[in-house]
Amino acid sequence: MKRICVIDGQGGGIGSTIIKRLKDVFGETVEIIALGTNAVATAQMLKSGANKGASGENAISRTVMQADFITGPVGIIVAHALMGEVSPAIAAAVAGSQARKVLLPLSQDNVHFVGIVDSPLPHLVDELVEKHLKLFIRE
Repeated sequence: MKRICVIDGQGGGIGSTIIKRLKDVFGETVEIIALGTNAVATAQMLKSGANKGASGENAISRTVMQADFITGPVGIIVAHALMGEVSPAIAAAVAGSQARKVLLPLSQDNVHFVGIVDSPLPHLVDELVEKHLKLFIRE
């Protein structure tokens, strides 16, 4: 069974949206682990159907090393992103994980992406699942 880590911070809304869509498409054929930079984010993602969850720097740093796939906003690989909730250790652990990473291009305060069309979150999540995860899960 493939292990997918969904990482989010603040209120966990982005991660919750991703998890709901993953559950709709894959049901129980994948293990979804909610990793929140704080307990509120983790709780929200668990309510959305994650199989298990954990919060904080150490939990994220350790768990991503056993993941097959990591997803969330691009800020999870940018130190001090998500209003400072992404520590340098979290960013390094996520970026350094051998897991395949597909990140949503949601702009951070001082980071802008050139050549990316602004799309609503639900459309980005659909693309994440339909164009990237389905291929990965079938491998």
